[in-house]
Amino acid sequence: MASAYSFANPDGTYFVTFATVQWADAFTRKAYVDILLDSLRFCQTKKGLRLHAWCLMSNHIHLIISRAATPTLSDIVRDLKKYTSVRILEAIQQADTRESRKGWMLWLFRSAGEKNPNNEHYQFWQQDNHPEELITPPFLKQKMDYLHNNPVVAGLVDEPWEYRLSSARDYMTDRKGLLEIDFV
Repeated sequence: MASAYSFANPDGTYFVTFATVQWADAFTRKAYVDILLDSLRFCQTKKGLRLHAWCLMSNHIHLIISRAATPTLSDIVRDLKKYTSVRILEAIQQADTRESRKGWMLWLFRSAGEKNPNNEHYQFWQQDNHPEELITPPFLKQKMDYLHNNPVVAGLVDEPWEYRLSSARDYMTDRKGLLEIDFV
């Protein structure tokens, strides 16, 4: 099913969210977090992704992104989701006894994949990205505040900059976060 949302302006800055199938809490495991962060770094250095802000929660990620050149943002996000889904599913399949949810996770992602004709076997990410172009400074600020406050609202931390898997530390302290940021 086609989404009403798209990356209509190729040179725009967008707020994007993508979530795991059934909002499965995959990113409670460091190995899967590392795959996603490494993939974002690759997209930054090799594909021209400009990462302005981010927050990775246990089952979804919020990004504020733009691009430096070709390819399109749609292509970058598609490739990021495809690569990370393959790598994370491989990691789950190869997981030793530390992944107590292995059978359940593989069943969940296989069930979703079988229902979607766009997949061969598994589906890790939900289809939609829901990109919203940030065309005014107040809208950008609202989305930036929303994404940085996500861990506070979830009760994980008291202050946004305390959460490691976010760019809040870059924006709110003199400390550097886990990913390079193109400040807006």
